[in-house]
Amino acid sequence: MNQRSRLLLLLIYGGTGVTALAYEILWTRMLSLLFGISIFGVVLTVTAFMAGLGAGSIFGARRAQIFSASRSLALLAILEGGIALYALLLPLIMPRLDGLLLGIGGALSIGMWQGLQGAMLLLLLFPAAMAMGFAFPLALRCARSLGLTLGGMYGINALGGALGAVLPLLLLPSFGWRASLIGVAVFGLLLAGLAWMLSRQLAGCDVGHTSGSAPSAGHRPAFVDLLAYAGIGAAALILEIVWSRVFGMVLLRTEYVLAVLLLVYLAGIGLGSVLARRCEPGRLRFWLSILPSATALLAIAGQYALPAVSQWANSSEYTSLLQGLILQGGAVLLLTLPVTLAFGAWLPLLARRFSASGSDRSNAEGGWWYGANSMGAALGALLAGFVLLPSIGATSTLGVGAMLLLLCGMRWVEDKRFWFVLPVALLLFWPVHRLPPVSSLLPSLADVHDMSVYEDAVALTHVVEQPSGQRLLLSDLQRMDASSDPTAVTVQKNQARLPLLLHPDAHSILFLGLGTGITASGSLPFAGLQRTAVELSAGAISAAQTAFDAVNGGVVPDMRVLRDDARRFLRADTAHYDVIVGDLFHPDMVGRANLLSVQQFTRARERLAAHGVFVQWIALNQFDVPMLKVVLNTFRTAFATGQGRAILFVDGYRVALVGLKDAGIESDRLVERWRNMPADAASEASGGEGIWTWLGRYWGEIPRFAPNVPVQDEWAPVIEYALPRVRYAGSVDPVAMWHWLLSWRETADQAGSALQVRSGDFTDFKRAWVASALDVRLWLAELDGDDRKAVEWAQLAHRGNAKDRWPAFALADRMFDSLQAGSPQGLDREQALRRIVELRPDHEGALRALMRLAQDSGDATQAEAWRARLAAVSPLAFDVRQR
Repeated sequence: MNQRSRLLLLLIYGGTGVTALAYEILWTRMLSLLFGISIFGVVLTVTAFMAGLGAGSIFGARRAQIFSASRSLALLAILEGGIALYALLLPLIMPRLDGLLLGIGGALSIGMWQGLQGAMLLLLLFPAAMAMGFAFPLALRCARSLGLTLGGMYGINALGGALGAVLPLLLLPSFGWRASLIGVAVFGLLLAGLAWMLSRQLAGCDVGHTSGSAPSAGHRPAFVDLLAYAGIGAAALILEIVWSRVFGMVLLRTEYVLAVLLLVYLAGIGLGSVLARRCEPGRLRFWLSILPSATALLAIAGQYALPAVSQWANSSEYTSLLQGLILQGGAVLLLTLPVTLAFGAWLPLLARRFSASGSDRSNAEGGWWYGANSMGAALGALLAGFVLLPSIGATSTLGVGAMLLLLCGMRWVEDKRFWFVLPVALLLFWPVHRLPPVSSLLPSLADVHDMSVYEDAVALTHVVEQPSGQRLLLSDLQRMDASSDPTAVTVQKNQARLPLLLHPDAHSILFLGLGTGITASGSLPFAGLQRTAVELSAGAISAAQTAFDAVNGGVVPDMRVLRDDARRFLRADTAHYDVIVGDLFHPDMVGRANLLSVQQFTRARERLAAHGVFVQWIALNQFDVPMLKVVLNTFRTAFATGQGRAILFVDGYRVALVGLKDAGIESDRLVERWRNMPADAASEASGGEGIWTWLGRYWGEIPRFAPNVPVQDEWAPVIEYALPRVRYAGSVDPVAMWHWLLSWRETADQAGSALQVRSGDFTDFKRAWVASALDVRLWLAELDGDDRKAVEWAQLAHRGNAKDRWPAFALADRMFDSLQAGSPQGLDREQALRRIVELRPDHEGALRALMRLAQDSGDATQAEAWRARLAAVSPLAFDVRQR
């Protein structure tokens, strides 16, 4: 009976670890959704959990000893059942609370808004976490009667938590947030029922215990010892927050990152706690003396491996997401396991060190130790997330955590010689107190140098410069298609050009994301335009004002730039805009896919003025066909209602999801407005391609999809869990993508009717439409490696529409590359280069070659003329800037 009861108790308490961490991951996902920033969700969820666990454990430590084993277990069953019921209510509470908070604080600044949200949500999660914390001393009380140790109970609960950390990864992609939370809550109810049954079995075994008797005296450890162990808890959570930031940038970079980190973290704690049980009583002081020094030094030493790990992770190829998770999770394990083993060992070692008998009383005091550590952890999470990361950065924050760990652990070190470790740790830390340069972290950018680094709680923002002089904007070490390269500048400007060309009389435009400001600069030729941009990253705003002003036309001073979350802004703002532009982003990164949800698209539609145009740009190379169908179906659900329309335009490998609020496109009005613009402005407004080229890129009405194609919902996410699998498996197939898109493209007659093209203009429109179709044939030939066929398609497309940049550049690039083998027959090198410039006046390579030819021949006047033309195309190129 006793052995069976022990195993059942371990099963129950391990199961509560599973549910606790599953709740934490699911609630983190919920808070990240509300805040739009992953790190805020992590910090607030961890803070609420640890503060609740600490308060509950301390509260329970005072009272659990007055209960019998059976009554303790019965109360634990009631608490676990109550937590499950509370979790079941959350899906009903959260949307209402979200709306209530918006009504109260919609007009607040982003900082005050996040503070209000944080305070309310901490209060919301705290009761459930406190109940979890109260369960710990109750479980220990029952464990003592069955002969189980604190180390065993703590370890099995942590190992259960490790399993619970990955459980949502299995549930969320298939069932969504609500259903996943309900599933975990049902499991919690089953555990509660099992605990209740065991409590009834133990009721007859309670001997010699009088319920309601006073608790034993002296069970609370000394305050200074509890304070020191609270400091260790703070250090542990500081390190966890830092690891979440750093490993989330250089390794997994997906919705899976927090779960994998917690799996490794808790597995180490659980294993360390179990191993500590084997420590002989005579070796307790030795291990308590070794742990602070070893743990602090190992935490710092891990930073030295960061460049090598990042280089390996970003240069390796994986056949599946599972393989990537295992290998990269293994790297996290190697870097953090020694530290997490120590965190797990500390509690049982301290409890045994300060117990009178070395066994039973350690259980009685366990609630105090656990509570103090958890309360310290809550403070550490807040300190790391909202004070240290924004002020000193991630790597320096890790140093603070390591030093705090060392100083607090020295409380139980009797040999004063160990204090010599402190200067050693400081010396070891100094070379890595700053994040390594981007060139040492990302093999694809090995030749860049860092121009600026901006880190806050939102993101780590770099501006890096390439040897050519071109600059890139990186957010959390991800290139967000934000480059000063001439081709990148053109396609970024196109993101503003298309929607403005599709509106007959736009007076206001809203950019959901500022980035480098290059997209917004595409609106500069349109006179009388009121520009507003919403950008959450202060680093990006600063970069747009300084590092990229040469390529964004200095547009930032002419805009109203608001530092805010795009989701919150659309919900709180009351203004209406003629045009709204949703910028490109990486949808598989944490929290980003919310911007492609049906709720977000609906918010954008509601902020459009009458006859307004919304465009969401997406990159085809980030999706496979099934996931693109999800995004298109979601967009259609939001916009193809009433008089609204959801249509598609294609510009290279980027597609524009165009939502029209309450009217169709009248091409004659668009053409008239464009022709009435000054000639230079009209040319710049269309990127030199003309109005018909853009109308010819119309693809068609987004079709209806089968019922089995889901919609991306904020509370039932799809693409953020599917896309990492697609990316790691290498199943993005652009050939299949183009063939699928071609299968439903509208005919020229259908397109002309949809755009209301007048009969007199239909020939111009059809030539542009045909050229766009030939562009796709060109890209398919390139993907098949058939260069001869690609050239044929490019020539046909160029004859059809000489203004279309895609076939013209395909031909110009091939002509330029062929010069490596010598000039064409009958032409010298300069004549051949001039032919290329006639085809594409903005061909950077040809302009640079002509400038150098003039310099080599000593023709300074001609060289300066070519330099000026090159500077207009590529103002940041070093050979333009350095005269």
